Amino acid sequence: MSAPYKKQEMIKSELNGTLSNRLICSNTTELSDREKINKIEHYFTQIMHTLGLNLYDDSLIGTPRRVAEMFINEMFSGLNPANKPETRLFENKYDYNRMLIEKNITLYSTCEHHFVPIIGMVHIAYIPDKYVIGLSKINRIVQFYAKRPQVQERLTIQISTGLKEVLQHNNVAVVIEANHLCIASRGIKDTSSLTHTADYSGQFEKETIKKEFLSHIYNKR
Repeated sequence: MSAPYKKQEMIKSELNGTLSNRLICSNTTELSDREKINKIEHYFTQIMHTLGLNLYDDSLIGTPRRVAEMFINEMFSGLNPANKPETRLFENKYDYNRMLIEKNITLYSTCEHHFVPIIGMVHIAYIPDKYVIGLSKINRIVQFYAKRPQVQERLTIQISTGLKEVLQHNNVAVVIEANHLCIASRGIKDTSSLTHTADYSGQFEKETIKKEFLSHIYNKR
């Protein structure tokens, strides 16, 4: 690993850690998933009761538990470091040294400001060196960082940093296009706007390489 890459990634890792860890209280990491589910079930019951819902209704009686399990096991499973996907690299036996693109990766995340969905697509490219990563692992890295309360800017950086940590080089590009229901379903209620974020590193900072990547993801759908 080159010295410039190490220095750049040290700075980004510090930023990445600051952006993610400040959201997580240390005492919650000491709770088991079962304990978290029980606590969320209790508090969500109180929320429903405050809203005036009949908690003895057949349709609602199991809702607090269902919501709690969904939060811990699905929507916010990325908050648990133990759920970080194991990634395996394979030797680049074919000496493939052009960009590899995986586009239109489904994105489901949650806005941390209003706890409503962020729905969109992620486009990722990297230029292989000695090793390549299994394609499904790219999707799993996206899902791991998406399954937590997020803002799109941080999510873009975390996915990029996570990929570079695995690949051990910085020739990575990440583009996210997403609809935010905090904009579409409340407040301004704009259902047509799309939020676009991008992170380009290494060779992708060159305009020719960047343009080639963008042409693949936008011109050939």
